[in-house]
Amino acid sequence: MADGTRVIDRIDARPRWIQADADALNARFAGVDAAAMLRILLREHELGRVAVVSSFGTESAVLLHLIAQADPATPVVFVDTLKMFPETLDYRALLIEQFGFTDSQVVTPDPAVLAAKDDKGLRWSYDPDGCCAIRKVEPLARAKAGLDTWISGRKAFQSVTRQNLPRFEIEDGRLKINPLGDWDKDMLNAYFEAHALPRHPLEAQGYLSIGCEPCTSKVLPGEDPRAGRWRGWDKVECGIHTASTPTADPDDPANQPVF
Repeated sequence: MADGTRVIDRIDARPRWIQADADALNARFAGVDAAAMLRILLREHELGRVAVVSSFGTESAVLLHLIAQADPATPVVFVDTLKMFPETLDYRALLIEQFGFTDSQVVTPDPAVLAAKDDKGLRWSYDPDGCCAIRKVEPLARAKAGLDTWISGRKAFQSVTRQNLPRFEIEDGRLKINPLGDWDKDMLNAYFEAHALPRHPLEAQGYLSIGCEPCTSKVLPGEDPRAGRWRGWDKVECGIHTASTPTADPDDPANQPVF
């Protein structure tokens, strides 16, 4: 350069989203119903690269219907662990077609990892955490790698581990949205009936929370809705949902909202 000045390239490693953004969004949409909130967020195009992640379980139709009403072009990501109930795969196809989604994505476990760590396909029987790690957590991490924001179907009432669930939280520098976090079973049932949504075919048989076939059992009267998952194991989550980022110092310039 003529003036001898050297330009230094700088890489901005700051996450797209920080806790202050989640706090601001929680305040902005306090008291706003989930349908209106999703319409605003998805039509303003301020979420960056966004997708909804769905297990296509017993309650998934509600969130998917809300998303479809707001923007059916929103990508829908499904992790097929290769251990799913056939009924879940059929239910997924039905909802995608009925709701008119135009971007349906399926992510599966890495074949090389399965060959190395679960070649017999029985890891679920002696190491459910390890099985979830290779069949669900790692595939979803790949799917989320290109996202700025992801939408989850978690609800606080489902188990004690999900109490005090915020609508907006930060996870690994991404914005995570829980539109149905404060919905209870009565609200979900009312929405199913009001919009004549199809039910998961296994729900009537007593499966209230449905994951992989080997690790899902019927829920008995009075039990936690997720009691049928990993029955007999000290395990209540598959591992895809981690703790949100702790509240940051609001006086730190690096923690000022970007939303």
